[in-house]
Amino acid sequence: MADLKVPSLQHLARNWRNDANLVMRILVRLARNPPIFNYNPLFAAVRDLLVLGVPYQQVIEGIRRIKREDIRLNLLEVMPLIRDHFVGVSPDFFQGVERRLYPVGRGLMVPFEPPMIYGIGGQLYFPWFSFWRRNPLAKERLSLFVTLVDEIILQDPDLEDARFEVLDFSALDGERTLKIIDAREIPRVGDREKQEMLGIFAEGYFLAQSELRRQPEEPAEDREEKRDSDQLGLFDESST
Repeated sequence: MADLKVPSLQHLARNWRNDANLVMRILVRLARNPPIFNYNPLFAAVRDLLVLGVPYQQVIEGIRRIKREDIRLNLLEVMPLIRDHFVGVSPDFFQGVERRLYPVGRGLMVPFEPPMIYGIGGQLYFPWFSFWRRNPLAKERLSLFVTLVDEIILQDPDLEDARFEVLDFSALDGERTLKIIDAREIPRVGDREKQEMLGIFAEGYFLAQSELRRQPEEPAEDREEKRDSDQLGLFDESST
C-alpha cells in the first residue's frame, strides 16, 4: 500500500477543496506519486547568508555541486531572488521555531514547523517561504493557511508581535518572481467556516487512507511516468 503521510499545515491548505472526495483523490495521487525532492538546501543557504555571512558566490558553488540536474537548476533559479530580498539584512538574532501540531479533526494532527525567525531593531520577522513554481496558495486556501498560522502564533507570547510575511517564489509567465505577501492584508476565515473547511479535509484524508488500503499499489515504473514536477517537497514541512 502506498504511504499516505500526514501533510504539513501549508500543504493542508494547498490541497484543500470544498469536497472531501476531491481532497481524497488529490491525496491518493500524491501518495502514489510522492515528491522527488525538497527545498531544504535553500533554508541552509538563507542561514549561511544571514547568520554566517558566507559570500553569495560561495553559497552558489555549494548548490552547483548537487549531482541531480533538475534539483540543482530548480534551486539556482530561486537563489538570486533570495539574495535580492535579503541583501543588506543583518539580523540581531536568527533562530528556528519549535515544531507544533495543529488538531484538524478526528484525531488528525498536522505539523507546523516554521523554518526561521529573526529580529532586527526590536522587530521580530517571521518569513514563510513558498517555493512552489505553479499554483501557490491563493484566495480561500491562503486565507485558511494564514488563519491557522495566526492561531498558532497567538498562542505563543514570544511570537505574537512577529511580522508574518509569505514569500511567494512562484513563476509568472514562465519565470520565477518574488511576491511578498503581508499576512495582515489577508482576510481571515471565520471560526465556523474554518471548522467546516478542516472537517472536509479530515474526511478526505481518512477517505484517502481507506482508498489506498483497498486498491493495490501501481508498479514503480507506472508511478514514475505519472510524476508531476510540481509535487516537489509537497509533504515536507521545511519545503514549501
